[in-house]
Amino acid sequence: MTTTFSTSLRIGIMSFAHMHAVSYVNCLRQIPGVDVVGICDDDAERGQKWATEFGTGFFADADALLDQGLDAVIICSENVKHRPMVEMAAGRVGAILCEKPIATIVADAQAMIDRCAATGTKLQIAFPVRFSPPIQQLKRTLDAGTLGQIFSAKCTNHGYLPGRWFVQKDLSGGGAVIDHTVHVIDVLRWFWGAEVTEVYAEVGESLVYPDLGIDDAGLLSFKLSNGVYGTLDTSWSRPTSYVTWGDVKIEVLGDKGIVRVDAFGQHLTVASNQVGKTRQVGWGSDMDLGLVTDFVDMIRQDRQPSITGYDGLKAMEVALAAYESARTGQPVRL
Repeated sequence: MTTTFSTSLRIGIMSFAHMHAVSYVNCLRQIPGVDVVGICDDDAERGQKWATEFGTGFFADADALLDQGLDAVIICSENVKHRPMVEMAAGRVGAILCEKPIATIVADAQAMIDRCAATGTKLQIAFPVRFSPPIQQLKRTLDAGTLGQIFSAKCTNHGYLPGRWFVQKDLSGGGAVIDHTVHVIDVLRWFWGAEVTEVYAEVGESLVYPDLGIDDAGLLSFKLSNGVYGTLDTSWSRPTSYVTWGDVKIEVLGDKGIVRVDAFGQHLTVASNQVGKTRQVGWGSDMDLGLVTDFVDMIRQDRQPSITGYDGLKAMEVALAAYESARTGQPVRL
């Protein structure tokens, strides 16, 4: 049965700087009763290109897009621009989906949360890994107590060098460590409702790519408030032909067993000379579609976000603590 809606949700996209925007728009177009009203981008050539690609309007000015009577916006700008865009949209739309990390410093993240609270705007952070079926199955296994007392979580998140503004610290706030740490920490917090209390990290700058000038590898050790110890190996160490933006894998050890999951496990590996590189073609659920569908459902059901601004803040704090630990050579308590 197809559900119909008397009024379409009107959603705009603020910036295509982060290429997750392409996936998010494709997802929105799969959801009945959603109208992608337009795209604004301070890079007019980029914004116009994608507006033409998706058959929607282009707005060189964010105010002009926000004047279109939108229900919500999705923000996919450079990391340091999240705060001004959220503050601009809050109160003019009812809901905001903001790309991760929420910000690059605690003060900006808190200001975003406060502004949305003051204007009654729902703020959700884009952590799609929560919607990966293997990760959700691990969550159910942990909730059921099948593994007994949990001792540790060994995690990885590797990917290829994204280039562009991601390697400009004044726009990104950091390299591979902030880019990939937040995904994994958000999932672990969600698993147990526990916070990271201590972080020790080794961070490599230009370790994989000489003269890069920003961190491209890191190894974190941390402890959670429920007593679980964790490690995270994160890097931009994969070649440009690598099949995904990351390889989020988690191994959880308990006194009754061990479980290993791959968040990107639902795929076929296809090598094609026509495409020019090996690809993973998904046969199962799309975690981005899960994220965007959840965001749309939140608006329609008038409920609170499943992934809040506070969740974004706490995940970002761990990445920032990793940088501080690497700088001082000492563990950092949170």
